[in-house]
Amino acid sequence: MSLRILCQEIERGFYLLRVDDERVNYFEGIWSIPERVTYNAYLLVGDDGAVLFDGWKTVYADDLIEVIGGIMSPRDLTHVIVHHVEPDHSGSLPKVLEANGFRAEVVAHPIAKPMIGSFYKISPKFRLVRDGEEISAAGERIRLIHTPWLHWPETMMSYLVGHKILIPCDAFGGYSIPRTIFDDNDEVVREYLPSVRKYVATVIGFYRQHIIRNIEKLQGLQLDISIVAPAHGLVWRRNPQLIIDYYRSLAEGHPDGNKILVVSGSMYGLMGEAARIAVEEVERLGGRAASYWFNDLEQPPFSEIIGDAIDSRAIILAAPTYEAGVYPLIDNLVDLIVKKIPPKPVLILGSYGWAGAVARRLSEKLAAAGFKIVGAVEFKGSPSEEDARRIRDGVRKLLEQS
Repeated sequence: MSLRILCQEIERGFYLLRVDDERVNYFEGIWSIPERVTYNAYLLVGDDGAVLFDGWKTVYADDLIEVIGGIMSPRDLTHVIVHHVEPDHSGSLPKVLEANGFRAEVVAHPIAKPMIGSFYKISPKFRLVRDGEEISAAGERIRLIHTPWLHWPETMMSYLVGHKILIPCDAFGGYSIPRTIFDDNDEVVREYLPSVRKYVATVIGFYRQHIIRNIEKLQGLQLDISIVAPAHGLVWRRNPQLIIDYYRSLAEGHPDGNKILVVSGSMYGLMGEAARIAVEEVERLGGRAASYWFNDLEQPPFSEIIGDAIDSRAIILAAPTYEAGVYPLIDNLVDLIVKKIPPKPVLILGSYGWAGAVARRLSEKLAAAGFKIVGAVEFKGSPSEEDARRIRDGVRKLLEQS
């Protein structure tokens, strides 16, 4: 598989260095991403030096050095700004510094210094910066803004005062390999935003309150932002406010119309029958069901379900009792849902052979995390006519209360 690398001068002296990672299957070794992902580094070149903002994964370090070498000598780098130490952005740092002769200053938050040392066993020249501090490099004033827990404690953003460019690292990024570099094409943006939603839900969802807090911080700084240049995905220059607003909407759990997430786990099809009754009722009442089925034929990736959960209006969970507890895949999924997404109204469907447990167990877990349990329908064996009526009533009540 050939490696696709894009090097684009975005503004005079400011370059995007993007590698399309078509090899990765699981982001962070957890989340299924068949759409893959990009890693975006940036290079600012001026008369008095050059600044590299972030980097690529370790396996692409040599490729990054080669791309930089096509613009300037890596030895002429004066600064490397490490916004975030996670290795998909900092993995290339040791080789970049080696190619540079360790002459460049590594600009980072104080928390980042011991992390870099422990990850890579290097001791470069550090310039540790405070929140709001400015440095002058490559003919530009660069303002460093500490944005903790987006999504590690050391995370910073850079604002290029002269260029009016915000470089936010992981924030305002997304999965996938967009067909274009910029947000100039409406169709590309429409294709891309579901991958942003999935990225936010899986990677930053646990820190959603910090998304809101740090966006408010940026607003309070009254920055004049003409370009948002994140470390994954599209560069936003036509409408940079769109991606900022979309992140906030996701963090606040605003629903995408009447989308209802329906997830069913079924060992032998009995609970699947009940879930199909729920889906039919959702759609009959004007809702849009985003349905996922765990059974002996399919097991959808949790990443897709979490992505659909974050902007759903409400959730229906259907599971049989399993070993006096909850069907494990649904139980594990709920553990992620309560961590990753804002609370939603929930309808629970449970089945059992001799003793029920699903309604009680899931209700306790979800209610403890602030989710509103609108109803729980539990039945023995396969759903009877009366059970089907109770399920439809539960769906109607869920839509009324969401």
